[in-house]
Amino acid sequence: MKRLLIILSAAFAMTSAAQASDFEAWLEGFRAEAAAAGISDAVLAEAFDGVTINQRVYELNDDQPEFSRAIWDYLDSAVSERRIADGRARIAEQRILLSLIEQAYGVDAEIIAAIWGLESSYGAILGNYDAIQALATLAYEGRRTGYGRTQLLGALKIIQNGYADRNDLKGSWAGAMGHTQFVPTTYLAYAVDHDGDGKRDIWNTLGDVFASTANYLSASGYRRDEAWGVEVRLPGDFDYGLADANTSKAVVEWSAMGLSPMRGTALIERFDPNMRARLILPAGGRGPAFLVFENFEAILKYNRSTAYALAVGLLSEEIAGRDGAIVTLWPREERPLSLEERKALQQALIDKGYNPGPVDGIIGAGTKRALRDWQRDNGLPADGYATAAALEALKL
Repeated sequence: MKRLLIILSAAFAMTSAAQASDFEAWLEGFRAEAAAAGISDAVLAEAFDGVTINQRVYELNDDQPEFSRAIWDYLDSAVSERRIADGRARIAEQRILLSLIEQAYGVDAEIIAAIWGLESSYGAILGNYDAIQALATLAYEGRRTGYGRTQLLGALKIIQNGYADRNDLKGSWAGAMGHTQFVPTTYLAYAVDHDGDGKRDIWNTLGDVFASTANYLSASGYRRDEAWGVEVRLPGDFDYGLADANTSKAVVEWSAMGLSPMRGTALIERFDPNMRARLILPAGGRGPAFLVFENFEAILKYNRSTAYALAVGLLSEEIAGRDGAIVTLWPREERPLSLEERKALQQALIDKGYNPGPVDGIIGAGTKRALRDWQRDNGLPADGYATAAALEALKL
């Protein structure tokens, strides 16, 4: 046993050394690319001195909670009683500042507060990963090398332009930074110096944090005083295939098909009948259904996760003092698929002649569409929801 451990330890050391050598070679190539983009030798030296691969980044990249946890578990945490109470307290403390920014950018204060709460627990958890190291790790290898390279170059530009010091660039494992977790390119495009001190400080200055967040949402199409979405009741004979990312209808059309709000008056009485909406079934046909509007799409541009955008919407309702509780019960007896099972489901769809896109374990629009096509062809409810039962049936 001792000899085996020695052999394994030696093999691991050799592998690690080879990976470190390959990373150094890659880093030299990236330095040349960054220099050609205008990054100075001094900034490159400061940024990359002593940078190594962070293996933990790869682990977290494969297990993002928005995509890997059951949505009901994610929402239980994201819209917890504690987060609601803290949100109400913080929005009360910052009411004057948030009101000014709400007026200036046309973004509801409770939406800004909800994003603040989800991204950093209202500033309590900003993240302590070195953004340069995290982004270099992602850029070096894996499924997000394109993202990593783009964001790493963006981080270098932040330093180059004097917006922040090298040591300021701390945040999440994916390189997102500050109270509302801006990735570098988003920072460069949308960060705002609200207090006029010459800095766009998303780490320490709440005026800059809120204005930057509102500016990004406004540019993404968010409109103040308009709903993000509504939970709806579906008629018994409803075609779940209409819950597709590319299917958008006017409120009056959805109403004519028999959809009605779980609470309150009819759709066409509560909303502009001509307002466009699409239907989402986050847990398939057995779970809650929502019509979501343009403001939901704007939130999605902040984070391309339906679970995240839904959490922002629901938390904002609670922070504002409105009842955001979901009426329909979640199918909590369903277990979420593991990463390997999600990949197996995608591969099984390919093997059956359907096209889910890349086998990456992310159940996105392509995978849901392929799954719906398979379900429809096999006489099953075509809700596109990936379950253990669907995986087993696909393997037959």
